[in-house]
Amino acid sequence: EDIVNSRSLRYRFGDLFSLQMGWKPVVVLNGLAAIREALVSYSEDTADRPPMAIFNHTGFGPHSQGVVMARYGPDWRQQRRFSVSTLRHFGLGKKSLEQWVIEEAGHLCAAFADHAGRPFSPNILLNKAVCNVIASLLYAHHFEYNDPHFIRLLDLLEATLKEEAGFVPMLLNVVPILLRIPGLPGKFFSGKKAFMALLDELLTKHRMTRDPDQPPRDLTDAFLAEVEKARGNPESSFNDANLRMVMFDLFSAGMVTTSTTLAWALLLMILHPDVQRRVQQEIDEVIGQARSPEMADQARMPFTNAVIHEVQRFADIVPLGVPHMTTRDIEVQGFLIPKGTTLLTNLSSVLKDESVWEKPLRFHPEHFLDAQGHFVKQEAFMPFSAGRRACLGEPLARMELFLLFTCLLQRFSFSVPAGQPRPSDYGVFGALTTPSPYQLCAVAR
Repeated sequence: EDIVNSRSLRYRFGDLFSLQMGWKPVVVLNGLAAIREALVSYSEDTADRPPMAIFNHTGFGPHSQGVVMARYGPDWRQQRRFSVSTLRHFGLGKKSLEQWVIEEAGHLCAAFADHAGRPFSPNILLNKAVCNVIASLLYAHHFEYNDPHFIRLLDLLEATLKEEAGFVPMLLNVVPILLRIPGLPGKFFSGKKAFMALLDELLTKHRMTRDPDQPPRDLTDAFLAEVEKARGNPESSFNDANLRMVMFDLFSAGMVTTSTTLAWALLLMILHPDVQRRVQQEIDEVIGQARSPEMADQARMPFTNAVIHEVQRFADIVPLGVPHMTTRDIEVQGFLIPKGTTLLTNLSSVLKDESVWEKPLRFHPEHFLDAQGHFVKQEAFMPFSAGRRACLGEPLARMELFLLFTCLLQRFSFSVPAGQPRPSDYGVFGALTTPSPYQLCAVAR
């Protein structure tokens, strides 16, 4: 419904229109040209985030804003640079992080096999697999799927995301005076506080096993080394409070987006068995059944690559992206946007643009293939946003989607359970656009 509304508003008012949210003016950007102009041509001027009153009550401080919602400035640049270089160090393109994902794919397939072809919902297992990849990166640790600490971590993370996506946070940001009511912030953000306390526990345990004289085992060790270097500098963003916020960002932004995309991928495979068979045929030809998929295989698997891209385009899980804010007056598509204006980027208008995509509202992997069956990049493929604040986890997400998806389709054939109605491919709009609840059968090949 929200996507239909955003489409109708675009048809009625054009590629730029403004809304009033409480006392704040908001400009909605639509279409590839307007969004690229704002986020890429004016990348420096639109890289800020709007201030959110609720953040003052959920762990944010002047030098502890994490990286996703941090205000644009020296702290954000420092943390972005650290996160990107640390991800690269731990194996974006090298073996170590890829090896963690490959091992996790094995655990995920074993958990699917435990259902022995009986109907089940895959969402919780997908959450566990992707959460474990983040845990590997943060703590060099793999949780067993039935570990009660792991289940609690996932439950608290889910509660936190529900809290932040609800109506109340939106109301409190628009009418921040309500936050002065005694006890109100604690009541509405109890999940996040409990999740942050759990992160503190994990961090305390991690410190006890850290050897400062050894190379860092993971991102947490690397961050703690920077904290030690920054001792005595109150202006540094390398501090214990910010480590919690960076951990929170990686768990919340890094887990739920990828696992939701995989849930869409499996739903679309049971709804399009012909596409599933073509992916499996390509897997059999390129990888076979004897070894696990590797990132090096992707270049020789254009159809599988096209399917994964089309899942992301069709699922469109973050339809309005993450809000931006202008730091000076800019002009986009001939319209003046004043300094301090919140920008909402309607990514759906790019991913579902009728002038770009042959079948914008249908699942159609040929959107990413040429006449010869070669994979084709599309400029309008923008699920990770664009410009200076584009998703820093994009390379990790791409790796997870390819390795987990191909491993599952190498091992199993997926189908709608006998006697159950065909599930809908219409999403449920919330913090993310998730598939309507569904079950599948995973039969070993």
